[in-house]
Amino acid sequence: MTKHRKKERLPFRKIAPNMITSGNLLCGMMGLILLFHGRPVPASWLVFIAVFFDFMDGRIARRLGGGSQFGLEFDSLADVVSFGVVPAMIMYTEYASTLGVAGVLAASFFALCGALRLARFNVVHMPGPFQGLPIPAGGLFLASIVLAGVPLHPLAAAFFCLATGALMISSVPYGSLKGLRKEQGDRRKFLFVACAVAASFFSLKSAAPLLVMSVYIVSGLVGFNWEKWLSRPAGNEDIAEKNV
Repeated sequence: MTKHRKKERLPFRKIAPNMITSGNLLCGMMGLILLFHGRPVPASWLVFIAVFFDFMDGRIARRLGGGSQFGLEFDSLADVVSFGVVPAMIMYTEYASTLGVAGVLAASFFALCGALRLARFNVVHMPGPFQGLPIPAGGLFLASIVLAGVPLHPLAAAFFCLATGALMISSVPYGSLKGLRKEQGDRRKFLFVACAVAASFFSLKSAAPLLVMSVYIVSGLVGFNWEKWLSRPAGNEDIAEKNV
């Protein structure tokens, strides 16, 4: 005698974040196809577009209360493609292919470190600064080199792949803004950062992303905490709460 199980419908709040994550993975796949057709610049822009989906899926999941272990794993798989494999392939096809096996190994090292970084984050993630360079930042840095049109020597390209990959699996703390609530932020500092980024895009145009990502990478190496710097001092927070 067979028993018929009643199919449970997944609520929209659990489906919505995964649909957005699918956009992240789609950007990665489209980027690979564009590289196959010799179009590295559009492929690099798709890495930046993937960041939007990567940011929004977590935000939507928190807003709707639809976060799940499945969503976490799916997000990591999408990140491996969009921020690990695609940037590595961009660097290889544009710069490091003439190195032969050495170029293949350098690009593969970056993608491997990205996967290890995500696996470590899912297992031992703790509140506070990121442990190691986040894979989206690593992928954006490599993609921004192509967008800036930097004429890199193949050995320099291989070095950037190796160095950025090593930073992702390192213990260097990198600032995270996930724990910063809106009421805790210093508006003047946020405005200053926004104006500085806007000015860089106005003056440097396609080279601006490289400057922004380079500043972020260096900030971790020198121990600069973006969350702490953008937060108001404790005394100012109390004053703000009283004025509300």
